Amino acid sequence: MKFSCICSTSDVVDIAATANTSSHNGDEEFRLFSYNELKAATTGFKSSNKIGQGGFASVYKGRLKDGSVVAVKVLCIERESMRGEREFVSELTALSGARHENLVRLLGCCVDGASRYLVYDYMENNSITHTFLGRDIDRGSFSWKQRTDISLGIARGLAYLHEEITPHIVHRDIKARNILLDQNFVPKVADFGLARLFRDDSSYISTRVAGTLGYLSPEYAISGHLTRKSDVYSYGVLLLEIVSGRSVVAFDVERGEQFLVDKAWEMYNADELVQLVDPELKGDFSKEESVRFMKVGLLCVQEKSKLRPRMSSVIKMLTNEVEIKHSGISKPGFVADLMDVKVRAGHASSSQSFSPL
Repeated sequence: MKFSCICSTSDVVDIAATANTSSHNGDEEFRLFSYNELKAATTGFKSSNKIGQGGFASVYKGRLKDGSVVAVKVLCIERESMRGEREFVSELTALSGARHENLVRLLGCCVDGASRYLVYDYMENNSITHTFLGRDIDRGSFSWKQRTDISLGIARGLAYLHEEITPHIVHRDIKARNILLDQNFVPKVADFGLARLFRDDSSYISTRVAGTLGYLSPEYAISGHLTRKSDVYSYGVLLLEIVSGRSVVAFDVERGEQFLVDKAWEMYNADELVQLVDPELKGDFSKEESVRFMKVGLLCVQEKSKLRPRMSSVIKMLTNEVEIKHSGISKPGFVADLMDVKVRAGHASSSQSFSPL
């Protein structure tokens, strides 16, 4: 389906019809909500119901008339760039027909004049960042079993997007903040506002890079060359973050800024990867499994995208179905300077359209 810059109500009706035609396994139908329904559900978008805030959107907890609890994303439309509108369309096209245990479920939407709303299942445990990896969080409560289950769940969600659904979907902003957790801590890949659809194995050249510094693959950040391997890179960074409990970028008094992928490479070469495991686990983890997970992370963040594995292969390596070839692990690539990030036609500036860490 093709869209103009403004997504009309008729466009949304077409999406709803397509999504409901392709729905299966007894899933709820994609719904078109009225503004009044969402206003009532969120008690007039009351500030006490706000559960999230981004650059172009706010998210509110709400309760529908049938008693179901939902999350309502309210998008702010920026007139010059139409950023909020583009994110609305991206989320609709990516998620309206997608169903997987490890993807957040889009229940429906609302177009009310110039206002845009998206309605999702409510995630009781917020995001990985909020629950396990944020500042002042007790990471010791993030057990090794939870870390492995969450890592595998994210990988399965990405494998579905990259290899199972047609057209394939590249998320473009995989990071801890965009992985939500339900009441049972099952991970759900969320926030598809930057997603791109691929109808074959071709790549995409972007004139404006979007994403988050530290998670950006070098080829995409520097040249705008986007493929599914760009998501694989971001996943590798996230995997190292989950195992180590470290920030993607940390500051060392002696060495200054240090990227997690660089630290992991250093530890790998010294045969000390196990020393990188989160000390908050206090030794309560499988050394063999933790080292395997970090080696998989390093495979995912290799500088050359063609050397990175597909997500289906990542799952097999994480579950030890296939052996990791140590000779296949090469030096990771990363973008250490904002000025290296491609903005428009290769001209770098300080106005990149990506998120801070």
